[in-house]
Amino acid sequence: SANDFMALYLGLELNSLAAYVLASILRRDTRSAEAGLKYFVLGALASGILLYGMSLLYGFTGGTDFGVVREGLTGELATGALFGLIFVMAGLAFKIAAVPFHMWTPDVYEGAPTPVTAFFSTAPKVAAVALTARVVFDVFGEQVLAWQQIVMFTALASIVFGALGAIGQENLKRLLAYSSINNVGFILLGLAVANEAGASAMLVYLFIYVAMSLGSFVALLMLRSESGDLYETFADIKGLAVTRPVIAWSLLLLMFSLAGIPPLLGFYSKFVVFQATVEAGLIAFAAIAIGASVIGAFYYIKFVKVMFFDEPAGVVTGKSGVAHWVLLILTVTIISPLGYFLTPSLTDLADKAAGALFMAV
Repeated sequence: SANDFMALYLGLELNSLAAYVLASILRRDTRSAEAGLKYFVLGALASGILLYGMSLLYGFTGGTDFGVVREGLTGELATGALFGLIFVMAGLAFKIAAVPFHMWTPDVYEGAPTPVTAFFSTAPKVAAVALTARVVFDVFGEQVLAWQQIVMFTALASIVFGALGAIGQENLKRLLAYSSINNVGFILLGLAVANEAGASAMLVYLFIYVAMSLGSFVALLMLRSESGDLYETFADIKGLAVTRPVIAWSLLLLMFSLAGIPPLLGFYSKFVVFQATVEAGLIAFAAIAIGASVIGAFYYIKFVKVMFFDEPAGVVTGKSGVAHWVLLILTVTIISPLGYFLTPSLTDLADKAAGALFMAV
């Protein structure tokens, strides 16, 4: 809700400092400590880049208020102001884990406690994406061609890298980290369209992605032993359909939805983004994204192969709490074909939010 770059920076830093602590909250776990340290070091670098970009914009426009900066960026863009815009976009790209500022994501997702990882993949990501949308439309709205190229490159790079990077992963949390990078690419594809339809498609995709991501991490939280130890590799979920069929079938639906396979709701999220991209005339970019989406389906299908066709490992024997079951059933219901009943309301809300965004412009 910031309307000034100083307020924006303070809000982001308060959010980030809390996130660093959460990532390393298991003090005796070396992976958690490593995740927190990597997140802190790379986050500090990104914050420096963001702050430097803001200082350049201040120097070339004479203010930090969004309205003042927008007015100062009208007309021909000075080289220094262009660098300021690029640095601000780079800092925001780190916050949403978009390529090439994604390097912290797999290590932090793997090392942080699973509930923290589930949180990182949902709430802060929604806020960062909404913030990025506000900055590009509200502040850089007069220089669409300048930032559109950056967002388009970042979107396609995230889609391709996320799809290819996940193929060789054996740790489920690392795989979902690359999946998150891949999905951020599709979200940014909607943003790159740079119109109301694209912004609306981005918001629809974001809602559905949050449901899919939350459901996936809740399912991982239910992969535990009798003593409560969590499992998080493909070797641990071999033959899960035999020993814990409900979790296995839920994971199957969630993975197929993330892959965009109809009739699950994940297909609709990709459809609206591709539709907005094609209608804007960006057909080549939509084709590349669709091709990368097909590649990404490989590692989602790997879940199914391991859970349904391998010999049971028999290690997932622990019981899960009521809250986990409620969340899993709720998210699976949302991404199932029943979720299509939500699409009229969801589209209407997204249209209104996108309209308000452009109205503010």
